[in-house]
Amino acid sequence: CIDAHAMSADELIAKNIQARGGADKMAAIKDLKMEGKLRVGSSFELTFVQYKKAPDLARFDATVQGLTQVQAWDGHSAWRISPFQGRKDPERLSDDDARSMADDAALFGPLVDYKKQGSQVEYLGTEDVDGTNAHKLKVSLKTGDTEYVYLDPDHFLEIRVVGQRRVRGTETEDVTDLGDYEQVNGVYFPFSISSHSKDGGNETTITVEKAKANTAISDSLFAFPAAK
Repeated sequence: CIDAHAMSADELIAKNIQARGGADKMAAIKDLKMEGKLRVGSSFELTFVQYKKAPDLARFDATVQGLTQVQAWDGHSAWRISPFQGRKDPERLSDDDARSMADDAALFGPLVDYKKQGSQVEYLGTEDVDGTNAHKLKVSLKTGDTEYVYLDPDHFLEIRVVGQRRVRGTETEDVTDLGDYEQVNGVYFPFSISSHSKDGGNETTITVEKAKANTAISDSLFAFPAAK
């Protein structure tokens, strides 16, 4: 057994990268398309398609009854289309609303290439996560937000991420649990992602049903749509 205190953040991240498939296989993945079900609360279910492209482009489309909500991050700013709120036209998001999308945009999450992402990582020892004595890493993101990433002590895969953000002057905290890791092009990604805010609200569960890497996703998919 490795003495937990003898490990550094970088050693843990190296183990995480190895566990996920290794740096070479990760570097070979340029984009990722995931499809599945998004459950909101206990009853409301939508289908979703998520697109990610290295280094930090992201788009999430959620569809129910022929209406599709879109949220996208183009590497610099975010926009959305909110038909469920009766808004059919794309609108840009405020910096506060865009930050959580920016924080989530990296193809492999906050740990891989964290220095390139402009983040700092610090190892805080172990903490109990639902009965697992998980390694806890504090990630200080360049947006000013903080994420705490918990790694399983046996497999060194992410099992929980706690995000702390300041939105319009208010501190928010959301908890995301990750599981059901499956391989895509030799790299492990979580296929079960459930989130809730610290007060227990905003509960969502994502179940990935299929995923494909390197589908030559165009940058234009993430860009604010041109006026028709």
